[in-house]
Amino acid sequence: MSTQLETHRADAEIYHGDAICKQKSQELLDQFFLPRGLLPLNDILEVGYNRTSGFIWLKQQKKKEHRFVAIGRTVLYDTEVTAFIEERRLRRLTGVKSKEFFFLITVSDIYIDVHNTSRITFGTLTGISKSFPVSAFLIEEETDQKK
Repeated sequence: MSTQLETHRADAEIYHGDAICKQKSQELLDQFFLPRGLLPLNDILEVGYNRTSGFIWLKQQKKKEHRFVAIGRTVLYDTEVTAFIEERRLRRLTGVKSKEFFFLITVSDIYIDVHNTSRITFGTLTGISKSFPVSAFLIEEETDQKK
């Protein structure tokens, strides 16, 4: 277990089991106005959320590679994904990498600008960022609700 996780675990809400963890992770994304398809994890073992610090973590049984077809990008999710969540933003993100050509780029920040809520931006520690339509990260039920 990471040191950062241990620090925030004491006062956190913690859930175990894939079904409840998927539900709670989607509720968190909804609560903070982030698209539900942003963390398409499988076989989730644990989800935790420290309301005081905003720290969240998700542990899955094995790493997952997911292709976001609408933007032509493949993203790799490690067995443990952590971040600080706040309105329209995941910051200090760990455990998420994007495949760019032959390289894996660590994603450290994801945010939706309050002035343009139709775009979501992914940033790296080096300051490089790329924006995409938020609609590329919606799941089917969200798309159906918006029709």
